[in-house]
Amino acid sequence: MKTTKRRLLFLIAAICLGTSLGGCGQQDSGAAIIRIGHNQSTNHPTHIALTAFESFIEEKLGDKYNIEVFPSELLGSQNEMVQLTQTGAINFCVASNSLLETFSENYTLFNLPYLFDSSEAYHASMDDENITGPIFESTKTAGFEAVTWLDAGTRNFYTVSTPIESPADLKGLKIRVQQSPTNVQMMNLLGGSATPMGFGDVYTALQSKIIDGAENNEMALTDNGHGDVCKYYSYDMHQMIPDILIANCDFLDGLSEEERAIFEEGFQLVNQVQREEWVSAVEKAKERAQNEQGVQFLYPDIKPFQEACASMHEAMLEQYPDLVPIYEMIQMHNEEFSSGNS
Repeated sequence: MKTTKRRLLFLIAAICLGTSLGGCGQQDSGAAIIRIGHNQSTNHPTHIALTAFESFIEEKLGDKYNIEVFPSELLGSQNEMVQLTQTGAINFCVASNSLLETFSENYTLFNLPYLFDSSEAYHASMDDENITGPIFESTKTAGFEAVTWLDAGTRNFYTVSTPIESPADLKGLKIRVQQSPTNVQMMNLLGGSATPMGFGDVYTALQSKIIDGAENNEMALTDNGHGDVCKYYSYDMHQMIPDILIANCDFLDGLSEEERAIFEEGFQLVNQVQREEWVSAVEKAKERAQNEQGVQFLYPDIKPFQEACASMHEAMLEQYPDLVPIYEMIQMHNEEFSSGNS
């Protein structure tokens, strides 16, 4: 814990020292510096969307705000960036919903395996403010709130040398999962050995065989090089977990009514651009993984995976009864956009 706090203080100091002498977060020109951190590369749809946001805000409010986007964990791990956003050392960051579960139990809902029956139901649910509103606002007491969601596709298992075609194939394998209690429980129910770690550490852990595999979308294979090590990618489709753009509450509250309206337009732009870029990026990633990295894509029957995780739904609803109405609204979208998988 002390090491984490020291690193966080170091990051805050480094951020402030990296600014002009006009002060932390202020340029000599008078325009306030707005920092946005994320853990993806500059080729990723998330970065492309955030640079579109940068251009939009500076076009509208360039005399007041200068946007700086920091990719590839330049401002620290996701967990560290969330803490920096809490303190106001940075203004925004992108965090996985799984990580936010540790800040608000409401985010546990979106981490449930097989919560959404199809991509269409997932998108419709995330676009439904009756569903996202109570969850996005639940971290205000922690100093930040969600301003929009980003598509992170479906999460699937990929391994170095063992093809995963049923839960039984996971037995004895160390699989990296995101740092959330729900993901650890899911992995244990599926028979593997859950190994939580930050995303930036995964490649080295795979390469050195500290872990046998991981679970993520197709972009991790190419954009982060995991397909250079892992040669099997299995579409068990266990989760559709959004990434979340979060903002420091004090910063948002300090905006004028006119400025806040412009930022809200910008948040909508981030969502729109990222989702459009995501579709083509996944297609390109899959083609490259097959043709250049030699990754074999597998399509197992997902029902055994669903059945292994089914108990988590009932247990979560019993533990968090306030989430039941939101869960039921998601089921309505599932019925509307049923894929026939459940």
